[in-house]
Amino acid sequence: MSQALHTPPPAPARPAPAEDDLAALAAKYGLTVSGARPSLGEYVRQLWDRRHFILAFSRAKLTAQYSQAKLGQLWQVATPLLNAAVYFFIFGLLLGANRGIPKDVYVPFLVTGVFVFTFTQSSVLAGVRAISGNLGLVRALHFPRASLPVSFALQQLQQLLYSMIVLVVVMVAFGSLPAWSWLLVVPALLLQFVFNTGLALVFARMGSKTPDLAQLMPFVLRTWMYASGVMFSIPAMLEGKDVPAWLADVLQWNPAAIYMDLVRFALIDEYGSSYLPPHVWAFALGWALLAGVIGFVYFWKAEERYGRG
Repeated sequence: MSQALHTPPPAPARPAPAEDDLAALAAKYGLTVSGARPSLGEYVRQLWDRRHFILAFSRAKLTAQYSQAKLGQLWQVATPLLNAAVYFFIFGLLLGANRGIPKDVYVPFLVTGVFVFTFTQSSVLAGVRAISGNLGLVRALHFPRASLPVSFALQQLQQLLYSMIVLVVVMVAFGSLPAWSWLLVVPALLLQFVFNTGLALVFARMGSKTPDLAQLMPFVLRTWMYASGVMFSIPAMLEGKDVPAWLADVLQWNPAAIYMDLVRFALIDEYGSSYLPPHVWAFALGWALLAGVIGFVYFWKAEERYGRG
């Protein structure tokens, strides 16, 4: 007589844990979502913890920038000087853009404008490619992504400091001897650095999703340069012309013109306060805070999306 085999009934399926239970379990063991955006305060702390990496990365990029050229780091100074020579020939000699500026002042005026505007221009261009040009690093390592645009802006500041040595030689050669007013260059460039970093953060986020922006930005920046008084004095050019008052104010108070004028005022003896718009230091501080704060928050908002296809 065969004995029937009885299969035990299957055990009842356990219900899947609710999302609240999973969240509580993760919180119990200190687990967080991979790549989640930290709070703004925590993000600032993480960025400060990476300050040594930011400085080392900027130095490495600066060293590698001209490593394949025979003149090496000399191109850091030669490039803006050659640009200034070209602008002097075209705008100073052919077009007479030195109107309202003494002839012996125009060369230091022009060189200062080219060096200072190049600082902003290079920071923005480097910021556009900060994320899209370093995807391997972004995807391989966990770190606050703002480290990259901040590092590139710092790289451009270091490059400008090399150029300032040549700028001092130009000033002395054209009769502007060292004075206490030269110390004003320090706060002016620090404010410009904060402004440039804010712009680099903004365009780093935009460029991370739109790589074609890197092709467009040189045209935008060239237009900005021509409207900022790099090669001419804005008040002198507007004098006697039927230009709306608001347009004259926009040209004089645009941040590129503000920071150039402050450095020129500090270094050039004959470039007096009459060339400066009213409340120039207040505008310089305002532009730095506006760009720095907005740029940082705007970049932080997309922290968890950088490097994801």
